[in-house]
Amino acid sequence: MKSLFFVLIFLLSWSSFANQEVNAAQAQQQKKHVDTKKAVTEAMNGASQDGPAVITLTPNNPSQITKVEQTTATTTEQDADTTKVLGSEVSKPAEIPKNKQEKAAAVAYAEQVVAQAKDALTQKQQAKAKQSRESLAVVEQLLKAYNARNIDAFVNLYDENVEFYVFPNELLFKGKEKLIARYGIMFKKLKCIQSSPIKRIVHGNIVIDHELSETCSSDPKVVDKRAEFVSSYQVENGKITKVLFFK
Repeated sequence: MKSLFFVLIFLLSWSSFANQEVNAAQAQQQKKHVDTKKAVTEAMNGASQDGPAVITLTPNNPSQITKVEQTTATTTEQDADTTKVLGSEVSKPAEIPKNKQEKAAAVAYAEQVVAQAKDALTQKQQAKAKQSRESLAVVEQLLKAYNARNIDAFVNLYDENVEFYVFPNELLFKGKEKLIARYGIMFKKLKCIQSSPIKRIVHGNIVIDHELSETCSSDPKVVDKRAEFVSSYQVENGKITKVLFFK
């Protein structure tokens, strides 16, 4: 009987001790939960007031940590400085004149700018027109010397390094010596040469002629060959520097 009595006492004592251990563990777990919740609250308050906070927590409850990270990211995006983003600047509109004097000054300034632009354009057009007249004069002298079969006057209108091409970029010959050899023989051989423009385009230093050419091979009064051709003349400083024949 005594043995049974001691066994019962031992079991009751052990049960009480086990209950105390369980209660202590539960109390400690509850305390950790309260501390974690308090830390999360402080982190959230700190992020909204002072900017994003970085806090390391023991992952007893991962959902709370995720919530802190999401809140921090949202706060960072909201507080981002967008003043230096390309294209974010807004241009200021022109100030509207406040009185009649300012309005008159603005109108006068606008009229001055327009007048200067027109003057610059007019000067450019005048310079281009002068260049066109000078280039045309050179080509007309060339045709006159060609029809007269005057090799000296004809060659004198070309630059020393003149280039002759067949469209688009086939080089026939270059230089006055070859020019004299080619046209000198033709002028002596033919009895008459007559070239006249059918249509002409002049633009600055470029003259394009659509010409009708007539030649006499034996009798100066009998034209036995007619042909049409297109030539482009480039003129620099009163001399022809490039000739382009179109077939």
